[in-house]
Amino acid sequence: MVAAALLAFREGLEAALILGVVLGVLRRLGRTDQEKMVWLGAGLAGLTSLAAGIGFYALGISFEGRAEEIFEGVAMLFAAGVLTWMIFWMERQGRAIQAGLEQDVRQAASSGGRWTIFSLAFIAVFREGIELALFLTAAAFTATAGATVTGAVIGLVAVLVVGWLLFTTTTRLNIQTFFRVTSILLIFFAAGLVAHGVHELNEAAVIPGIVEHVWDVNPILHEDSAVGQILKVMFGYNGNPSLTEVAAYLGYWAVVLVVLRWRRTQPQTLSVQT
Repeated sequence: MVAAALLAFREGLEAALILGVVLGVLRRLGRTDQEKMVWLGAGLAGLTSLAAGIGFYALGISFEGRAEEIFEGVAMLFAAGVLTWMIFWMERQGRAIQAGLEQDVRQAASSGGRWTIFSLAFIAVFREGIELALFLTAAAFTATAGATVTGAVIGLVAVLVVGWLLFTTTTRLNIQTFFRVTSILLIFFAAGLVAHGVHELNEAAVIPGIVEHVWDVNPILHEDSAVGQILKVMFGYNGNPSLTEVAAYLGYWAVVLVVLRWRRTQPQTLSVQT
């Protein structure tokens, strides 16, 4: 539930910030008559993303036995890859996206392109919604569907509250710090998805475990206990992992650290701002 809430809050806030940019430009240009197209596009994108999420999950539970394990394993690995790429890409491209979006809105508003405004809002929310649907589907495989849905609802309600505070009061959120902290948490979550995905593929005999149990600390902290379940969902905790599961987890972190080290040598120019 915690992972689902964090994912929903992060993705939802990104969508809210983009909508805020679009609405802000329209108001500065005195084109509030086009605001309804923004809400129409955002609403339709939200419903489409919800349908996609239900479809992803329904597809997953339609499989049984080995096919189910393979589907869940592949889905988790794919979600982890998309999540990691999204975090790094957004960190570097955030400000450029905002500047480009503002320019697109100005051009559309000045030319009377109501459907262009609709498209901008739809694509922005749909992109975040599809990502969230994919991540929540992967999260649901490590927890229960009920807990995942509850967490997602909590995260989205929090977005509504924070979004309202940001856009109707003088309250300010340090967006750069927020995304930096949540990015760290989500990278831990992605590492857990990698490990759990490999675990499912071990179970399906697609990837050999090599050593079935490198260690077994379940007598101390069982993975099915309350604390173990939280650690499992958030960080991929497994009390008795296989060798390839451990190698995948450590390998993921090795790649992330190499990328982070490389990025520090690059010009620091882009980040999300409001």
